[in-house]
Amino acid sequence: MSIHQALKQAYTKDPTHKEYILFILCELLQKDKAWIFLNPDFQIDEKIFFDYVDKFLHGEPFEYLFQKTQFYGLDFFVEKGVLIPRFDSEVLLEKCLEILEHHTFKNILEIGFGSGILSICLAKLKKNHIHACDINKKALELAKKNADFHGVSNKIDFQLCDFKNIQGNFDFIFSNPPYIKNDYPLDKWVQNEPHNALFGGDNGWEILHEIILFAKNQNAKVLACEFGYDQKTILQKLLEENGFKASFYKDYSGFDRAFVAWNLKY
Repeated sequence: MSIHQALKQAYTKDPTHKEYILFILCELLQKDKAWIFLNPDFQIDEKIFFDYVDKFLHGEPFEYLFQKTQFYGLDFFVEKGVLIPRFDSEVLLEKCLEILEHHTFKNILEIGFGSGILSICLAKLKKNHIHACDINKKALELAKKNADFHGVSNKIDFQLCDFKNIQGNFDFIFSNPPYIKNDYPLDKWVQNEPHNALFGGDNGWEILHEIILFAKNQNAKVLACEFGYDQKTILQKLLEENGFKASFYKDYSGFDRAFVAWNLKY
């Protein structure tokens, strides 16, 4: 079947997602949009194409379909069962990079490493050694695969454990934890991601509260976290109550998205 015929038929499946369907074809053929439009008679395997389109339209995210994504200009592997990295998280990474540019820490910990992107970026760009923990076994396998790909396996100690049980003392802690309310309606694509990496409790910020208490008990100098767009007020209160002074930052869409909190003891 020609490209023109395949796209015409695929568009009838869901006319509202034409751009996404075109993207699937580009990815399958490893060609850009211009090439697609300039070669309408090129013959393709329509069975494979329609299979990918159907999976996407039934809620399979692109990243799971092609098992890859980009973050901060770098390529990463991603698999179903592990949270897909978001562009919004780059603001947290940038704040962590700024902190490490001007300060030195004995022990750094990431809570909830997922695919490993944040720790890998920091280890790659700042050469720091990082401890990182997560409770997802599949995430552990994927993060190690990504660390190998980027040549930083020797700089990151990935551990499969709850952060409350991790051994050691950490003076810089960062995290992109689950922070969505349990009853928040998600679209069908996000629903295919692991719920324990998305939902943070009835209010959404419960796990963030636990992390703040953990950082306090650790006597950490700095805590940096991503959070939900409507959680700034409660988090500011919780941080102040536990001896931290925080600065808050917006993502590139203008939503409150990350904080950097310094322990007032330092």
